[in-house]
Amino acid sequence: MPTGVCGCCGPLRPRYKRLVDNIFPEDPKDGLVKSDMEKLTFYAVSAPEKLDRIGAYLAERLSRDVVRHRYGYVVIAMEALDQLLMACHSQSIKPFVESFLHMVAKLLESGEPDLQVLGTNSFVKFANIEEDTPSYHRRYDFFVSQFSAMCHSTHEDPETRSRIRVAGIKGLQGVVRKTVNDELQAIIWEPQHMDKLIPSMLFNMQDNEDSERAGEENPASLAESCFRELLGRAAYGNMNNAVHPVLVHLDNHRLWDPNDFAVSCFRIIMYSIQAQHSHHVIQQVLSHLDTHSKNTPRVRAGIVQVLLETVAIAAKGSIGPTVLEVFNTLLKHLRMSVDFELGDGSRRNSASSLSSTRTKESEERIVQNAIIQTIGFFGGNLPDYQRAEVMMFIMGKVPVYGTPCHTLDTVKIGHQGTKRIQTMLLSSLIMVTSGFKCKTMCAGLPAAFLEPLCSISLMEDSELRQLVLEILHNIIDRHDNRAKLRGIRIIPNVAALKIKREKISKQDVVFMKKHGQQLYRHIYLGCKEEDNVQKNFELLFTALALITIELANEEVMIDLMRLSIALQDMALANEENMPMFIRCGIMALVAAYLNFLSQMIANPPFCQHVSKVIEMRNLDAPYLLPEHVFREKCVLPESLDRDDVGLYFQTADLAEALSVPGYNVERLAVPYIPQVTDRLPRRKSFVDTISLQVDILSNSLPDQSQLAEEITFETLKKAIDTTGLEEQERERRRQVMEKFQKAPFEEIAAHCESKANMLHDRLAQIFELTIRPPPSPSGTVTVTSGHAQYQSVPVYEMKFPDLCVY
Repeated sequence: MPTGVCGCCGPLRPRYKRLVDNIFPEDPKDGLVKSDMEKLTFYAVSAPEKLDRIGAYLAERLSRDVVRHRYGYVVIAMEALDQLLMACHSQSIKPFVESFLHMVAKLLESGEPDLQVLGTNSFVKFANIEEDTPSYHRRYDFFVSQFSAMCHSTHEDPETRSRIRVAGIKGLQGVVRKTVNDELQAIIWEPQHMDKLIPSMLFNMQDNEDSERAGEENPASLAESCFRELLGRAAYGNMNNAVHPVLVHLDNHRLWDPNDFAVSCFRIIMYSIQAQHSHHVIQQVLSHLDTHSKNTPRVRAGIVQVLLETVAIAAKGSIGPTVLEVFNTLLKHLRMSVDFELGDGSRRNSASSLSSTRTKESEERIVQNAIIQTIGFFGGNLPDYQRAEVMMFIMGKVPVYGTPCHTLDTVKIGHQGTKRIQTMLLSSLIMVTSGFKCKTMCAGLPAAFLEPLCSISLMEDSELRQLVLEILHNIIDRHDNRAKLRGIRIIPNVAALKIKREKISKQDVVFMKKHGQQLYRHIYLGCKEEDNVQKNFELLFTALALITIELANEEVMIDLMRLSIALQDMALANEENMPMFIRCGIMALVAAYLNFLSQMIANPPFCQHVSKVIEMRNLDAPYLLPEHVFREKCVLPESLDRDDVGLYFQTADLAEALSVPGYNVERLAVPYIPQVTDRLPRRKSFVDTISLQVDILSNSLPDQSQLAEEITFETLKKAIDTTGLEEQERERRRQVMEKFQKAPFEEIAAHCESKANMLHDRLAQIFELTIRPPPSPSGTVTVTSGHAQYQSVPVYEMKFPDLCVY
């Protein structure tokens, strides 16, 4: 009777259950019954409404087999599920997917490595299927957590541990692919999921134990591939959530010192994300640097070096609005590093902490060098228009004595700290200006940049003056000639250097008229500093040569000759009691430069005079030449013989050599005198400079009546040609307008008052002459106490105008 009942009820089972049961063989080793699997697939495709029931029944069987440890049937069930997923693409697949995911979750929870790998492989296949319609209710929170846990597997067997980690990474990759393109699954980018996804990938990238494995079997390479894919899919609003877990992971695992892994991570980030999102990453690193402002120097240095790599890549593309923010933050941390390095005076003087203080100073130097490299590298990769803004921004941060500095408080850090900040900021400016090619010198050296730069050049520190000269070299040298001019020497053949130069533009001519005196004064005063060394003279020679190449027309060349003669006279007169080495160094500088200038002008008499003086020095005074004076054991004289004319360059000989059209030789007779200005020199107009030179000329000549202008064709041509006069008139008007627009009110009032006083004085003189007649031999009538009196003046005491005397 029981047998009959069973035989009667067997055919009453639903067809889908019978089809599912038939795919399982009696022995699980035989694998899936393919013929019955084809029948089940055909039935599922023909009746898609049955898919959810098929999936539920398969899930029931799989759960039972997992509990009973019949893992062979578990493999068969998952294989059947995979084939059904690949074959069915209808609306009714949604409930079937839920059953499928439930079965995958069962496998991942089992704790058996084989089942976890099996479930992960099935999930990866499912993730590669593109569904026709989005899912409104499906969530992957469990899978993110479970796959992340597998990525951190600590199984005893290394082989098994590697398999589980690879499976976990593949699972996360499947979750990413399944969710990032689905607008309804944007929740995957939320911090609670990113805090699991990102650290799991970084953990495997960091723990590269199986480096000999290749391809997908290596957890590190697979995690890096998944990390790149995730970042490449990140949208604008998701960048912060993707980068923040990276920084937290590096903090938790103390990977900033050493920072090799941190640098590699951010290289991957910068090359994986879209270029327009780069500034998000920079902002994140900057804010992270702020949070670690009081951490150890090595940690801060590690973060700064990561920032260097980040901005180096970002500067080649879009960097967004964070340019000045980067520099502002870095300069702030530079100041903080100087504070930490110097510390309290009492602590620095304590003998017990002397060794620890030195260690901290050296570590802070690492931070400062990293910041300087970051500033310089970032600025050096910017476009020229942004680089000019950055140069102005950094120069505004340099503390200058005698001027208020609102950005860097130099009172607390003292002289030593101020010098440190000046040195580091100028070093960063050298890196920013390296390779800078400005079209006009007015754009490369505006007044707001040149004036504080020249002020720093007057400080009594040779290192700061060297840095200023190198900055000037970078900006002035627009044709890469500086490498050919390194080292101060007597160049035998300048033509062999193949100097590249172009005709000076009108804008540069105007620049030299406005700011040439500042450059000359900078060089003149920089030569006589007592702490000058060989490098200072080499940089001064290069500066003079570059000005000659890039900015010199006939007028500027005359000024440079006057400057050279003034330097020679200063060394001979020695009114400031300079050391003999400085005096001989100035003489050597003048010789090297005039030798260079004579060959650049290519004037044979000029070259002959310079060569003659150099030959005489080689014979009688080698210490006045650069090849000898800068040797280590050069014997210097006790004094310089001013009477030995053959050893020095003479103004008369230079004027005679340059008596050709184009050169105003008369100006050579005007001795160069540097303009005496404040520490921050006020910009003087070219008219003021010329008037000053005319006054000096008129006072220096004994009798102007003996000077007669030689009338030649050139002078007549200049007199007829009024274009130069018109240009000077326009320039004068522009300067007057600029003065009244920008000068302080007190200065304008004083100027107007002085003119008014002068006018009143002139009027008083005129009225006195008109009211009181001039003296005459016949006498003049004066009324005294009501009585008229006649006063006679002798003829020999009377003063007559020049035109009345013959």
